[in-house]
Amino acid sequence: MRGNADVHDHRQVTRAASGHARRLVLPRAAAFWLVAAALFLLLFASGAASPLYSVYQAQWRFSATTLTAVFAVYVLVLLVALLMFGSLSDYLGRRRVIAAAVAAGAGACGLFLAAHGVGLLFAARALQGAAAGIATSAAGAALIDLQPDRSQRGPVVTSAAVLLGLGAGGLGASALVQYAPAPTHLVWWLLLGASAVAAVAVLAIPETAAGRRGVASSLRPRVAVPQQARGTLAVALPVMIAAPALNGFYLSLGPSLAAQVLRSPDLVWGGLVIFLVAGTGAAASVAFRAVAGPTALLAGCLALLAGVVMSLAAIETASAAAFLAGTAVAGAGVGTGFFAGAYRVLTALAGPAQRAGLVAAIWIVFYLAFSVPVLAAGVATTHFGLHQTAVVYSAALAVLAAAAAGSLIIRGRSRPGSPSAPPQAMRASRQDLGKGLASRALLRGGWRAFEGQHVAQLVTVGYPELGERPVQVRADRAR
Repeated sequence: MRGNADVHDHRQVTRAASGHARRLVLPRAAAFWLVAAALFLLLFASGAASPLYSVYQAQWRFSATTLTAVFAVYVLVLLVALLMFGSLSDYLGRRRVIAAAVAAGAGACGLFLAAHGVGLLFAARALQGAAAGIATSAAGAALIDLQPDRSQRGPVVTSAAVLLGLGAGGLGASALVQYAPAPTHLVWWLLLGASAVAAVAVLAIPETAAGRRGVASSLRPRVAVPQQARGTLAVALPVMIAAPALNGFYLSLGPSLAAQVLRSPDLVWGGLVIFLVAGTGAAASVAFRAVAGPTALLAGCLALLAGVVMSLAAIETASAAAFLAGTAVAGAGVGTGFFAGAYRVLTALAGPAQRAGLVAAIWIVFYLAFSVPVLAAGVATTHFGLHQTAVVYSAALAVLAAAAAGSLIIRGRSRPGSPSAPPQAMRASRQDLGKGLASRALLRGGWRAFEGQHVAQLVTVGYPELGERPVQVRADRAR
């Protein structure tokens, strides 16, 4: 029977009918990894621009303010695309939206190749931001659709593809720029070819969202913070600002800072610090999936504080080893504190009807903190120099991380038996969900239906794209 099923599956893979047209359709397992690869490629291209900033700056002689503005344009357009087009694939289908996003990424590579000044550089980064924002949502949803039943693999792969793509892009591009010919062109030619192939390849994935009407209404962002989540948001807000602000600084001014601290013109060092921040963040977010959200949040604050202090000391003493170690520790703090901690704690406090608005609010905080402080750092670098700016910037991040950690510890002491207040709120929220499910089952099917079917419903408490495990609410008998 299993062999027949496999044969049937492979036959279904080779072609699928849609009206009179036939097209290649991949099996779900292969389609899953193809979507992950396409998302990784888009973020790789986004990260590849970072090591080139200093090269473009030397060629076209623009200021550090302009450099950080180019980075900020990418982030702000990504935020707008994510908020406005985040639900687009629900209406138009996953396959078409992902293919369009990858094609837009290829177009951005073409703009980089054609760039001979700052104008096209801004345009290329803006198009990259739009492609990444649209693809992050559509590919994340497709990975959840295509994942094996109950595996929860999709959310983990989504976050890992995004963070590792950024890190690998920075490291790979820096190596090509340093050691390969045509430093400002080769990487974009390679990415243009890979993106063109990927845009065609994703057309072979099975469609998991049939599409529906009402696409215009989906373009209106919905942002709201529920009353019960506002206190926790206030406590977590300092680290929610510090974590993306650190990433933004390293992705824009990190290569220049690495060259200064390490006293080496080799661009690979700049790519390495980007990889350390993003790579350790990805590893930490995966490693802390099984840890309670409040515990991960506090651990992330402390790791971020330790990493920033180490980096600050390294900048002052020009210690290469301390700088690289501090970067890695701080990156782990970002992944743990923000992705494994703050997101899970906050979204667990929102009901199903409130969660989308809360997640939108969290993304706004993330991307504004990812870009606005970096713009300020660019202006400060122009007037006071990179060294002094990096010292003050690091000190500010340390203060934010310490404030968040202190607030969590104080709040935890006020509620014994819990590292912070959120666990009690989450337990209450989950108990309410369980009672709600039981009541609904009784109303719909009555006592016998409830007892006979052994109702077991899975309610996702948390943000599924970030890997929060569902909470199983089971009732075998009514009481």
